[in-house]
Amino acid sequence: MATDVKVPVLGESITEATLGEWLKQPGDAVDADEPIASLETDKVALEVPAPEAGTLGEHLVAVGDTVEVGAIIAKIEAGSGAAASSAKAAPASAPAAAKTEPAADEDPASSITLSPAVRRLVLEHGVDPSKIKGTGKDGRLTKDDVEQYVKTGAEAPLVEKGTAKGAEVPTTAPAAGGTRNEERVRMTRLRQTVAKRLKEAQDTAALLTTFNDVDMTAVMETRSKYKELFAKKHGVKLGFMGFFAKAACLALKDVPSVNAQIDGDEIVYHDYVDISVAVSAPNGLVVPVIRNAETMSFADVENTIGDFGKRAKDGTLTMADMKGGTFTISNGGVFGSLMSTPIINPPQSAVLGLHRIEQRPVVMPDGSIEARPMMYLALSYDHRLIDGREAVTFLVRIKEAIEDPTRLLIDL
Repeated sequence: MATDVKVPVLGESITEATLGEWLKQPGDAVDADEPIASLETDKVALEVPAPEAGTLGEHLVAVGDTVEVGAIIAKIEAGSGAAASSAKAAPASAPAAAKTEPAADEDPASSITLSPAVRRLVLEHGVDPSKIKGTGKDGRLTKDDVEQYVKTGAEAPLVEKGTAKGAEVPTTAPAAGGTRNEERVRMTRLRQTVAKRLKEAQDTAALLTTFNDVDMTAVMETRSKYKELFAKKHGVKLGFMGFFAKAACLALKDVPSVNAQIDGDEIVYHDYVDISVAVSAPNGLVVPVIRNAETMSFADVENTIGDFGKRAKDGTLTMADMKGGTFTISNGGVFGSLMSTPIINPPQSAVLGLHRIEQRPVVMPDGSIEARPMMYLALSYDHRLIDGREAVTFLVRIKEAIEDPTRLLIDL
């Protein structure tokens, strides 16, 4: 008797999703709780697990289709997959088939479950995915795995499929006269939602950005001095985000409008700080929330961010992880950004942008000039709620706390 595979509960107020990818094909053997499909919601990608072990039946939904919670997308049938079914159907007198090697022109990517983004990278660089060690969930390949493998120059490009033996041509060899290829890729549901929300932010909020710079010397010296003891005691590295999260908590207490939001004709002030932090996921940036950051220690903040980063890479962040948030910190510096004008994440009213640290000449109080590790800070805010004076004051509070971390200890 077949068992239905249904769309699971997606989270509060989320009633539908888009089928992003089938991870198993009809006839494949599946174990109980093994992911068989990937769903894309407005905020995060979720995997649909097999309700029990057996053989995956026909796909009842195509990639790109919209499905509602509880909808049946496939069935699990008794058995152990296509190979077992074929063996069972063979005549009793038939000799056992010898194990054969894959055909010479077989696409190595065809026998491995790859996300669309990873598959494009594999084909683009002409590498054999079976030779790359996956670091994602259940050993699956990520974009980072492929890119790192390509950087090492581990192998030559794959041979173009269908080429006669002895006349092999690399798939990356350009056609005579060059190529002008185009590729159309459907926007993921997450990307569509991000585009819609950010455009709504531009259309609704009175966006403005103010800048400052900060001398990172004190923070860098503190990290250098205590990083080994910190890691030994707390089991996590002491990063920059802990300093900025705690500095933001102090600044938000002094300038509460930056931590508020507009709801209709009312302003909602929060006496807590839920910081949304942008982290990289296979399908783009996501913003899980550090809740009650004002009550957390440096170690708590760093542990929470580290956990978010790992689960974002594995694709295991939940809707609950994304919900809420009163203020956002976005660190474009990890990608090399010198300066930017980040956009707010509605209904929040402000976002703090961090950038790369670089040595720049600074005139010191005594008139001397020194090379100091400097970072530009950017605060984008909704001018309907936050005045320019408040925005500038907020950034000054951040600057003071980072340049003199003792302020973080004595709540100054």
